[in-house]
Amino acid sequence: MGENLVIVESPAKAKTIEKFLGEGYVVKSSYGHIRDLPKNNDGIDVEHGFAPKYEVSPDKKKVVADLKKLADKSSMVWLASDEDREGEAIAWHIFDSLKLDKSNTKRIAFHEITKPAILEALQHPRDIDMDLVMAQQARRVLDRLVGFELSPILWRKVQGNLSAGRVQSVAVRLIVDREREIAAYDNKPYFKVEGTFTAKGSRSHLHGSLDRKFADEASSKAFLEKCIGCNFAVSGIETKDGVKSPAAPFTTSVLQQEAARKLGFSVSATMQVAQGLYERGLITYMRTDSVNLSSLAINTAKAFITEHFGAEYSKVRQYKTKSKGAQEAHEAIRPTYIQNTEIEGSVAEKKLYELIWKRTIASQMADARVEKTTVEISGDKIAEKFTLEAEKVLFDGFLKVYIEGRDDEPEESLAASLPALVVGQPMQALEITARERLTQGPQRYSEATLVKKLEELGIGRPSTYAPTISTIFKRGYIVRGDVEGTKRQCTALTLKGGEITRSQSVEVVGKEKKKLLPENIGIVVTDYLETNFPEILDYNFTAKVEEDFDDIAKGSKVWNRVIGEFYAPFHTRVQEKMTDKEYTHAERLIGTDPATGKPVIARMGRYSPIVQKGANDDPDKQFAGMKKGQLIETLTLEDALKLFDLPRKVGTFEDAEITAAIGRFGPYIKHGGKFYSLGKGLSPYTITEEEAAGVILEKRRQEESSHIAAFPEHDIEVKAGRFGPYIKHGGKNYKIPKKTDPAKLTAEDCMQIINNQK
Repeated sequence: MGENLVIVESPAKAKTIEKFLGEGYVVKSSYGHIRDLPKNNDGIDVEHGFAPKYEVSPDKKKVVADLKKLADKSSMVWLASDEDREGEAIAWHIFDSLKLDKSNTKRIAFHEITKPAILEALQHPRDIDMDLVMAQQARRVLDRLVGFELSPILWRKVQGNLSAGRVQSVAVRLIVDREREIAAYDNKPYFKVEGTFTAKGSRSHLHGSLDRKFADEASSKAFLEKCIGCNFAVSGIETKDGVKSPAAPFTTSVLQQEAARKLGFSVSATMQVAQGLYERGLITYMRTDSVNLSSLAINTAKAFITEHFGAEYSKVRQYKTKSKGAQEAHEAIRPTYIQNTEIEGSVAEKKLYELIWKRTIASQMADARVEKTTVEISGDKIAEKFTLEAEKVLFDGFLKVYIEGRDDEPEESLAASLPALVVGQPMQALEITARERLTQGPQRYSEATLVKKLEELGIGRPSTYAPTISTIFKRGYIVRGDVEGTKRQCTALTLKGGEITRSQSVEVVGKEKKKLLPENIGIVVTDYLETNFPEILDYNFTAKVEEDFDDIAKGSKVWNRVIGEFYAPFHTRVQEKMTDKEYTHAERLIGTDPATGKPVIARMGRYSPIVQKGANDDPDKQFAGMKKGQLIETLTLEDALKLFDLPRKVGTFEDAEITAAIGRFGPYIKHGGKFYSLGKGLSPYTITEEEAAGVILEKRRQEESSHIAAFPEHDIEVKAGRFGPYIKHGGKNYKIPKKTDPAKLTAEDCMQIINNQK
């Protein structure tokens, strides 16, 4: 028998571990899961305890064969996949597929890829935890059953090529429900009063806010009239000492939220970058519910803080995990070596590492001490009071390193600093303004706040958030986009120099950036499932299933009994709905076209949402595709009628007609059989003949500058692209290898590159 074989999931992880183990050890990767349920509907034996029929993926057969050869020659096989349910399942699948012998197979796990952690794990091997494996299997089997049984119903009742899922459908429902809350919200006007004051002999301008809001312009004006000739003075000063404490170290979901706020990362991007940092041995495992830190990490942080900031900045803290249903007892996400304040890597890796480092260090630092001062200013003709607030940092503590981000933007501080004031001190009102504002409705979800909500509801776990969001994007149920908001005229009344002036300004209500917006098909599917399969979209039910998975992981529940309790009534319901005569018809009568008197209807077409002008039996009815972001249930008649303005004849250029329209990939113009995308600032509704000609000429210039060579007889063109030179052939692009001169390529060279990449 030969040396030790260590099997991990990823090549990067294998490379890092191999550096630590040295001679006598071979470290190989399984490249993730090697087995899964087959893609057809024959993957689960429902009649015999929901037994899954696993098969080795076609692209993993060589990997399995190579690992089998190595395992047969090894004296010991160490299964070193990640220490969570997914990692445990990978270890078991490897054990089962390679037909390993329990006598010379050990399972090891670790929270970080460092030499001490790896050597420690080798000293304390264990058996595969079959409770964890069964918990992962239960999730996989249940999600497959739900997906495979619900999807055909959606194809039949709603539209082809749709899918449903136990967690993804709940996530879509959250976004749909929030959109409807916003549509139903009535932005009510109110007047907020603010004043600018100064003390005699002082140059400081102090800004205060009135402790009352007014419902309308008349009551606001009446208040300002009372302030004319009013004598103002300081009527109260209160100073309080306060403390601010640092946030706990990162869990998976909190890292996703903070990386979105501070770095603008998507949830999937955060996980991808974090995975790379973990596999390089730079951070601890990135899928965790825990805020716990090891004693080694705490002591190392204490030494670093004391050395670099001073002993007064150190405060040892151990946080307790509050997450609902928190599973495996990992550490929080932290740097493996606190001393490493910087790392080598991509810009994204450096930024995310810095965020994790700062959060970890701050969690072990002293509270910040602050002094909060509140000043009240009263007038002899009014009952209301103006309030000024200021906060002074007495000791910065953890704030020296890190301040946690917020999803809701905080209001501006009323006063950054205050001069010395005493009660009874006269104050001069330089200006008092009553400004009309509008109450703000609920905010749409971002990726990060959706994760936060799912976690609050107990739905999903650290490993599921990123793939769930990616799935609903891929299905076309939601999009990430900006909302322009609605412009409203707002009034302002200003008292200055004893006179009240009135002005108006435009306030935009509901403007949001990079938020999750439901698409029409997402709304239709949500409504159908909520009506016909309410348990699938019920938040409490979905959270209860997660708790069942946790119980399976603890060994207190049997996995296939949990599946059976759910499946029997669910399958009966599926059979009922598959044979009933009810179909969903997502359509809405918007109004009547004033020009023709015909009804205007918004509805789902066969492939996308459309607007129809004319009744269903009207032989001359017209159709127009809806624009991205337009929803059937909120589309206005004005916007619906605009859709029939396209395609629009713009003019002619070089004796050929130019038309403008909106297609699958956005607005474009068509000329001479070619399509030209319109950039920002150009609208298909208003583009002129001159502007269109400019677009065409610019596109030609770009094409000419990108052309390197062509072989028409082989349908090959060699071009310079944004990411380097490439070959265009048969409607597809093929990258030209580095150190190859694209200008010297022959037709045969090109065909060889194409065939190699195929």
